Amino acid sequence: MLKAEFINPFILATTEVLRQELGPIKIEKGPLAFMESYYTSCDVTVILGVTGTVQGIVMFGLGERTAKNIVARMLGQPVPVLDKMVESAIAELGNVITGIASTELDKAGYPCTLTPPTIITGRGVMISTINIKRIQIPLITEVGDMEVSVALREVKL
Repeated sequence: MLKAEFINPFILATTEVLRQELGPIKIEKGPLAFMESYYTSCDVTVILGVTGTVQGIVMFGLGERTAKNIVARMLGQPVPVLDKMVESAIAELGNVITGIASTELDKAGYPCTLTPPTIITGRGVMISTINIKRIQIPLITEVGDMEVSVALREVKL
């Protein structure tokens, strides 16, 4: 069963990091949803593995326009194409968010470590979380929408 203690750190860390990187920005949380689909629905997806007393994956999905808008704000200049620099910046954003969330998980008694981020570009890529339920949290911002997906389970070590 996916616990609220596993989801809330990712919501808080995502909003905190976006505000740090983009300045004052309005962020609205959409309705949480259990996901049955194994396919990515966004143009860019950052995936990080989590191991320790909680295991699974965390995914950050964005449209191409949203990814370019975020990086443009971070750089203070337009970003016309989704290139390796944009992918690298978005991967690092996911890494920072997940790092902050994992610190909060550790404080709550769930120590864990992270894998390096992986970037997948293109919609419809199959990603299986096997037997771990995945919760998707849509975040709506002025630079575009983002989907935070958390598929974690507690493991007795």
